[in-house]
Amino acid sequence: MTSTVADLLPALGLRVVAGPVELRGLGDDDLGTLADLAAEGIHPADRMPFYHPWTDTDPDTLRRRMAQYQWRCRADFSPESWELNLGVWHEGTLVGTQGISTRDYLVTRTGETGSWLGLAHQGKGIGTMMRRAICAFAFDHLDAEEVTSGAFTDNAASLAVSRKVGYRLGGQKRLRRREGELAVNQQLVLLPEDLVRGDHPVTVEGLPAFRRSIGLDTEDSPDRSPDRSPDSTEETP
Repeated sequence: MTSTVADLLPALGLRVVAGPVELRGLGDDDLGTLADLAAEGIHPADRMPFYHPWTDTDPDTLRRRMAQYQWRCRADFSPESWELNLGVWHEGTLVGTQGISTRDYLVTRTGETGSWLGLAHQGKGIGTMMRRAICAFAFDHLDAEEVTSGAFTDNAASLAVSRKVGYRLGGQKRLRRREGELAVNQQLVLLPEDLVRGDHPVTVEGLPAFRRSIGLDTEDSPDRSPDRSPDSTEETP
């Protein structure tokens, strides 16, 4: 039997659904649409919500860097260090990405969320739904014990999403944002018991292979799996 790309990179076979929002692995056929979406705008030109100002470039360079970044995350994926970037579809339209990244996950059981939405899709509650979905996925299906996030203190939209999802405030960091510009970053932390779940249960496809790809459910993985949430549904292997 011939292997598929999803057999080789199980993240590409993931599908996390919560009502009208679907998070799934980004194949090469999706990258052109995603790159065009980013080039159309993610934030006003006079603002910068990201730690690294990757959107400060011309549209053609931005498109290329978008594809290169997704390929690099795939190439560097390992149980020791991984970044899961899922495309976000809302009612069938690709609107952005939702990710979670971590190092030494089998020890720490924690990861940091990161996301973006195209400007045309902001302010509709999609950001809250997709963050709830990725956090529920991490807690209910990946045995996470903590999820972290961060946002600059002038990024009111991101901080509002974090409050709605249930994150608690942590410390603050003083960071360089753009060249010569100081910005204060607010750290946030979410525990399983604090997660504010939405109205839609989370269902998952492609889970067994993905768990194995990050070192869970193997002979060498520590058994620290909590009980699964009764509101969530796993794919049948």
